[in-house]
Amino acid sequence: MIDAPEKIRCDACPVMCYIAPGQTGACDRYANDAGRIVRTDPVVMLSHTVETGGRVVPFAARDWDGSPVPADAFVTGIGSGTTYPDYKPAPFIVASQVEGADMVTVVTEAIFSYCGIKVKIDTDRFLGPEGAVVRAQGEPVGHVTTAEYGSQMLSLGGVHHLTGGGKAEGRVTCAAMLALCNGEAVELAIEGGSNVVVQAGQAPVVDGVRERRMRVGCGSATIGMFAVQWQGLVDEVVVVDDHITGVVSEHQAGKVIGWEPTGIKIKGHRSTPGRYFRVSEPGQGWGGTRLTDPLEILGEWNPKKGARPGLRLLMVSTTGEQYAYYVLDDALQPVLQPLPDYLKRTVELIDENCEPSLCTVLFVGGAGGSLRAGVVKNPVRLTRSVQGGVTKLTSGGAETFVWPGGGITFMVDVTRLPKVAFGYVPTPALVAPLEFTLPRADYLAMGGHEDAIRTLEQSVAEGGEYPTAVRVQPWP
Repeated sequence: MIDAPEKIRCDACPVMCYIAPGQTGACDRYANDAGRIVRTDPVVMLSHTVETGGRVVPFAARDWDGSPVPADAFVTGIGSGTTYPDYKPAPFIVASQVEGADMVTVVTEAIFSYCGIKVKIDTDRFLGPEGAVVRAQGEPVGHVTTAEYGSQMLSLGGVHHLTGGGKAEGRVTCAAMLALCNGEAVELAIEGGSNVVVQAGQAPVVDGVRERRMRVGCGSATIGMFAVQWQGLVDEVVVVDDHITGVVSEHQAGKVIGWEPTGIKIKGHRSTPGRYFRVSEPGQGWGGTRLTDPLEILGEWNPKKGARPGLRLLMVSTTGEQYAYYVLDDALQPVLQPLPDYLKRTVELIDENCEPSLCTVLFVGGAGGSLRAGVVKNPVRLTRSVQGGVTKLTSGGAETFVWPGGGITFMVDVTRLPKVAFGYVPTPALVAPLEFTLPRADYLAMGGHEDAIRTLEQSVAEGGEYPTAVRVQPWP
């Protein structure tokens, strides 16, 4: 009887996989290489002087040949390994000199059960009602939050979806977040709204149609920007918008330049002169409304206030994608006419000033808990140092925004990190790279792991806890 190959236990995360020789663990980040645990992905170093990416320098444990790395190399958390269990120092604590100052960078891959994603979708389309559940593969993974200027916001992930629901919910949430953080496309279904394909740095696909432009502004802002362009070419302009529909003859911008009244009547809630709310329910039509016929928002024209046969009316959306030109007949009814060439340029000007539709993905994580113990022996001092600006927190070398208040809650634009910078563990949780950089004296003063500090050369020669290689890439 032949004995089965011996499995060995990986302690790089709470799952504690038993891995057979030649196989990877449940996270695909660690493997059993002839009886030893190795990191499957190389550590990523960033350098301003590297001309091309992809250069790999093996560590000593992998027969490093002494090949030099750029003097300005910055060790990132990508591929470094984690501090789990957190009583031990971070995998890399690297000494350096920056403009003559002694610095230390503490490098780790952090396991985040408390993390989420904020998605900004630049589109005029109505994606779904605020608070609506967002699903991936049928599982709830987040919700719609407030709409901001020309953008729809989604909040995905978070500890309750990762660990507070069923196994399928946690698994799907983790997979969706990992894909989005690594720049992949994910299809999301919004209850009471649309199906949206989201991918960082790409235009969204809404109900099968790829979006092209986000709005130049609300209807009122569009009037303010382009009223002068329309003066003398047309008698009235209505910019149809789900949020604020603008009417040039009533708007202050029109008044200032001497626009004549037209007797127009808008069916909606008048906010201020020339600005109307709730002209329609939100939808996939004109300006984010449900309208396919913009005339639905018009009431009876008033001849006592300027309405007359022959009056010229332009109706246009906030992206310039929809437009229509009308002339009032003898009964003061708008009759559709071909758009005159002299008005086409004004519509094109709206389109020209609309920025491309885009999806932005921000990873949000709370770098708290015990991971801080891998950085310093007194974790609260690290929090205070980050909040006080003494310690600079980066993620995969990318700048982060650190939220004020308690803890170390940060956000990072995933497109600013090198490719495939995020991983996962099946607890479920995401794994994100972190780097804490601060003056060496301050690091020691807050109880840093002095014995674990190494130079860049030592780090390359000795490697981390688990054998791997290092890839040198250009700075993002």
